Amino acid sequence: MTTRAFITGVSRTELTAAEREFIRADRPWGFILFKRNIETPAQVTALVAELRSVADAPDAPVLIDQEGGRVQRLGPPHWPIYPPGAVFGALYDADSALGLTAARLSARLIAADLADLGITVDCLPLADVPVLGADAVIGNRAYGTAPDKVAAIARAVTDGLEQGGILPVLKHIPGHGRATADTHFKLPTVDAPRDELERTDFAAFKPLADLPMAMTAHVVFSAVDPAHPATTSATMIAQVIRHAIGFQGLLMSDDVSMNALAGNLAERTRAIFAAGCDMALHCNGNIEEMRDVASQTPELSGLALKRANTALAARKAPQPFDRAAARAELDGLIARANTASA
Repeated sequence: MTTRAFITGVSRTELTAAEREFIRADRPWGFILFKRNIETPAQVTALVAELRSVADAPDAPVLIDQEGGRVQRLGPPHWPIYPPGAVFGALYDADSALGLTAARLSARLIAADLADLGITVDCLPLADVPVLGADAVIGNRAYGTAPDKVAAIARAVTDGLEQGGILPVLKHIPGHGRATADTHFKLPTVDAPRDELERTDFAAFKPLADLPMAMTAHVVFSAVDPAHPATTSATMIAQVIRHAIGFQGLLMSDDVSMNALAGNLAERTRAIFAAGCDMALHCNGNIEEMRDVASQTPELSGLALKRANTALAARKAPQPFDRAAARAELDGLIARANTASA
């Protein structure tokens, strides 16, 4: 069955009749879950199964943002707390091998949590490189401020996810670290020179260009395209994401409903595909907005279909894993990092 090139959220902990009708009629490629969709492990497992059943797509990707720290959709009492990315960065500074080990262990444990529920994609790792004065929306989610360090930790996170059978999504390409506003509310413009961006922001993504999927940044880079954010900039996607960084995998937008993007939902969706994104992402579960996005989304075909199939084929079976031992080791490393930073 053909699908359309968008990923959608839903509104509740189970599907409404309108959402079932929408999914059957408009055939999204995948789904994304948020805290509003989550109560208990049994409920989440049932919702994931229902999404795939209604879509008549047993392998439909189900995504979640499970980073740790402030961005963790699964949490207590049913799921453990995970550290934010900055913890791995601090440990890396003290001992790079231990920092990478902690990042890999955390991601591997997250992967085990997701696999238990039938979730197959985590919107992680970040390769954003923050700078002094940037908005706190990235903040301690970032692994550090040196591109090589950020890329190394992001690779360890990727390894942990993949070892647990979970596909990674690299974000926010080509970089959200300099943004001076939260793109949920406002469009930020970065005025750094192109050569500086190449040495820092873009450089952190280049070693990760082989990842199967990436999510764009709703950020204007005036040195490349002063008129459009990366998500809707054909110049940014062609010249920077695809060429300078070298990413050739499935490129999805960040959430099309964020206020950083101009125009109504239909106009935003058209602009996303016109710029060269393969997939539109809509997150808030508003059924009318979901319909607007779907109405402007093409069938998944051609190179976008090839990239989507290649991404899904990259998912591996989980490797053997002692969850209790891994958690104990991670907790020990986190305690060491906390002691070092105290």
